[in-house]
Amino acid sequence: MDKVKVAVAALLVVAGIAGFYYLQESATVVRLAVFLAGLLAGAAVMWTTVPGQSFVAFAQESVAETRKVVWPTRNETLQATAIVFVFVLVMALFMWMVDGILLWIVKKLIGGE
Repeated sequence: MDKVKVAVAALLVVAGIAGFYYLQESATVVRLAVFLAGLLAGAAVMWTTVPGQSFVAFAQESVAETRKVVWPTRNETLQATAIVFVFVLVMALFMWMVDGILLWIVKKLIGGE
């Protein structure tokens, strides 16, 4: 039964999208309302399925876990960004030097100047 409900939910979303494009001559508000109606109807049907309930539970757990995260301060973020920037700059210079040395070696090997 859940497979049928998932298929119906998908069809409702597709119908909302099709309605959005079918009503191309209508006002944007009407087109948006049709799209949102299809999306909300699909979500309502999906919510009644086991996979839909599992998704809702997963989303709630994700929000709870996100609240537990200790986010870095502005100063820590700026310091980490500066370290990354300096590292990239040093690596770019290193790669430029290696490229120059290899170019010089190849030129010497093939008899260039």
